[in-house]
Amino acid sequence: MPAETIDIRDIPPAKRHPTIHDAFAELDAGESLELINDHDPQPLFYEFDAEVDDFDADGYEVEQRGPGEFVARLPKE
Repeated sequence: MPAETIDIRDIPPAKRHPTIHDAFAELDAGESLELINDHDPQPLFYEFDAEVDDFDADGYEVEQRGPGEFVARLPKE
């Protein structure tokens, strides 16, 4: 169960990654951030894997639920 869910489809693109990083930083260890996005967030995965020490890359999941709706779960170690 995610600690927080953010629908970033309505957030301007330039503010998406800072919003995601801020929300992830607020999580406790063992919690996850769930994102609803309009495209596959693969670049975000690589960014988190390279830059965020407490990102659990092995627990990352993404699911396409429909056209323009991808749901990703970013777990925190």
